[in-house]
Amino acid sequence: MFESLKKKLFGLKKKAAELPSEPEKVIGDSGRTIGESALDGLLWELEVSLLEADVALSVVEEIKAEVRTDLLGKKVDRKYDVSDAVELALKGAIEKVLKENEFDFDAFVTSRQKPVVIMFVGINGTGKTTAIAKIAYHLQKIGLSSVLSASDTFRAGAIEQLTIHGDRLNCRVVKHNAGSDPAAVAYDAVEHAKARKRDVVLVDTAGRMQTNVNLMDEMKKIKRVVKPDLVIFVGDSLAGNDAVEQAKTFDKEVGIDAVILTKIDADARGGAALSIAHTVHKPIAFVSTGQDYEFLVRFDSKWMVDRLFSETRSGE
Repeated sequence: MFESLKKKLFGLKKKAAELPSEPEKVIGDSGRTIGESALDGLLWELEVSLLEADVALSVVEEIKAEVRTDLLGKKVDRKYDVSDAVELALKGAIEKVLKENEFDFDAFVTSRQKPVVIMFVGINGTGKTTAIAKIAYHLQKIGLSSVLSASDTFRAGAIEQLTIHGDRLNCRVVKHNAGSDPAAVAYDAVEHAKARKRDVVLVDTAGRMQTNVNLMDEMKKIKRVVKPDLVIFVGDSLAGNDAVEQAKTFDKEVGIDAVILTKIDADARGGAALSIAHTVHKPIAFVSTGQDYEFLVRFDSKWMVDRLFSETRSGE
């Protein structure tokens, strides 16, 4: 994953190793230091590399600013010292961007009064329903029970898909007929969880285009009726900046608290993972790294940085 961004960052490190061969750009009044001219060229390369990897412009600017602050005037002895200094600066800048809003999902869920109601939003095709099933599986692993609410009543196929997951996971699925009021389904799911003393209610929702006014009104009604403890946006990491814009729209219209990024195992660019939390100021709770239920990873800044700066292996 993130092969495109990894290669670009590795290329920047190689370019940095060449900087001391241009002493007029490196040696300052205070000795052998990384000077303005050399750094400007490197930051331009960094900007182009990040934009090509689908990183949002606001995130690119913040990373550049952090790298500039870290490197400008830094003393160096050998060319490889510059290369190492650039890698450390990049790691620090990227980790700072990612660390802005880290989120401990398990601690949140276990500390809340039961049942905890979690509402999932996002457009069709992002893997939202499968992400819900993965969360139910994860909750089982930490000893919590779930009720699934089939509140995407717009598509009969969505109800069927959630029912299949519920059967596999031995979770109760509360559902009405296709075309029913989604908020009524969610309400019934919460009442069922209260009556049966279930720990968590996971509410699926419709995913027509995020600009659809009726859809947003539907989301708002569900939120008013069940008052979720957490609203999670599910985005497709392959969508890049489109996923960022979708998250911004859902946050503006409905309000989101956290993000799950799906299909991250197939994401060669890495831009969405680097951009989305910073851009909407909401944490990434999990990333989906494969099809099976267990392929759901708690996201943190170190996880991302480790993958971005790990050695590229053939076939990875």
